[in-house]
Amino acid sequence: MPLLDQITEQIKQAMKDKDVTMLDTLRSLKTALKNKQVELMRDLDEGEALQVIQREAKTRRESIEQFKDGGREDLVAKEEAQLKIIDSFLPAEMSDAEIEDKAKAVIAELGASTKKEAGKVMSKLMAELKGRADGKRINAIVGKLLD
Repeated sequence: MPLLDQITEQIKQAMKDKDVTMLDTLRSLKTALKNKQVELMRDLDEGEALQVIQREAKTRRESIEQFKDGGREDLVAKEEAQLKIIDSFLPAEMSDAEIEDKAKAVIAELGASTKKEAGKVMSKLMAELKGRADGKRINAIVGKLLD
């Protein structure tokens, strides 16, 4: 079942359950997906839909940090609840060990040995690990391996 259809079904269930947080979060996700569809003027494939959802999750993470800095614990709790719902639509994150194994394979394949070649390694790794690992984590691991 396409992601957008799953979200629509869960919106219906959240309405029945009167779960306001779930409903608001799912509506936000659906709006973001629909906006991307309008922008591209076609239906989204699963990879594009996951990118939109990842962007929404990243926005929530950034908001949580800002609200923590501002001492707004009420908003932190709300954003964390929304992030938990959004994360349920994303594939499981890879562990650092799994990322490191992939990075070592790509480094060996490309013959990279210096930090100057990190860009080539990163572009190939990001394509392979799209949606399964955060770019900052991948970059940190590649940087460590190319020291």
